[in-house]
Amino acid sequence: MPNQPVTASQWPSTKLGWYVAILLTIGYAYSFIDRQIINLLVEPIRADLEISDTQISFLQGFAFAITYVVMSIPIGRIVDLFNRTLVLSIGTAIYVVSTFLCGLSTTYTQLLVARLGLGFGEASVTPASWSMLADYFPPDKLTRPVSILLMGPYIGAGLSLMIGGEIYMWAEAMGGITVPYFGEMRPWQITFFAVALPGFLVLLLIATIPDPPRLQGGKALTEHEPVNWKEVRMHLSSNSRIYGALLLGVPGVVVTLYGLQAWVPSFLDRVHGWDRGQIGAVYGLVSLIAGSAGVLSGPTLAGILRKMGYLDAPLRLTVFATLATLLSVICIPLMPTPMSSMIFIGLASFFVTVQFAPVTTSIQIVTPNKMRGVVAGMYVVTVNLIGLGLGPTLVAASTDYIFGDPKAVGYSLALAAAVSTPFALIFLYRGLKPFQILVEDMEKREATERT
Repeated sequence: MPNQPVTASQWPSTKLGWYVAILLTIGYAYSFIDRQIINLLVEPIRADLEISDTQISFLQGFAFAITYVVMSIPIGRIVDLFNRTLVLSIGTAIYVVSTFLCGLSTTYTQLLVARLGLGFGEASVTPASWSMLADYFPPDKLTRPVSILLMGPYIGAGLSLMIGGEIYMWAEAMGGITVPYFGEMRPWQITFFAVALPGFLVLLLIATIPDPPRLQGGKALTEHEPVNWKEVRMHLSSNSRIYGALLLGVPGVVVTLYGLQAWVPSFLDRVHGWDRGQIGAVYGLVSLIAGSAGVLSGPTLAGILRKMGYLDAPLRLTVFATLATLLSVICIPLMPTPMSSMIFIGLASFFVTVQFAPVTTSIQIVTPNKMRGVVAGMYVVTVNLIGLGLGPTLVAASTDYIFGDPKAVGYSLALAAAVSTPFALIFLYRGLKPFQILVEDMEKREATERT
């Protein structure tokens, strides 16, 4: 495959790169507002549709994850082949419309179908965004814009609670609204409509992003045809323990993250008696600040470990952060007051996000350019099949079938984290040594090329 040498000036300008990074972050954040708003609305939806915790957890997790998972690798392949801005724009349009359909839903089946559509559209976000950023910034400057991008989910999750809580309380005070042709809309339906409306502006912003030239190792790729599946399998197989850590270990950590996001609002409602406004204002702010702080701190903490001589800094940091997350989650249900519980919710939200920027950057660096879309798709598959698919459901099943008490949801959070953490640590630990060797080899090759 012919490549052409690239000089520093041939990289897109830094100004353009940061413009794109900001727009991609806005889009990423908004996608999580649409995805996560259902977590605030668990109790009213459950009451109106007369469904159990396990059924609502299916809407939160598997219903979204099924299409998200099934479509992520095919869309990742499309990202490697075609204009990435177009792929991302089409995906954005699909998930915005699906959010509207959530608001129109009056039955469990209708809401299920709408959540399937949401997962389909959002499957484009990660592969396209990661692939473009890696072509806007050289490898040695990639970590910071990636960390900004990865603030998106926590900004989105926080805003979904804060804004959604205010919208819900307003709609509840109004007693619902009657819409022509659709009849009376419940407060939770109105909340879906309200968070869907800004999606059209987000779509217009995404459409302004130029799709950058594709680069690999300082050379321009003059052909866009991706490597074949055999080459992808060979690359993954030859680095199996590294990708085991990245594609299985990290998703094991995400089980705890999605469990928290799905069930902390219900924990604050059932155990401490908070209303939607309190939950949205306090937990939303904690989620936004702690999650964003964790993502932004990750590169700095990984850098400290790197300066200490640990070439496996991204994975080593993930091990430390995972243990700290587990300890924090265990403390949540043991606290006597809602604010003391919120301290440990904040700590868990911080520690569970610390590793994401270093890990994401590592995936882009260890993966050849023409495989990045499909490998990012694989990451999306495992993160959501394991993390989103199991996180909310493990908590709900524990509440329904082990504790048999809705108010035991805090203990269910701790139990789910205790089950998933050892799984994550096994894969992470196995990846430490081969990751260190790979990084050492890459640095030697770069040093040789410079001389």
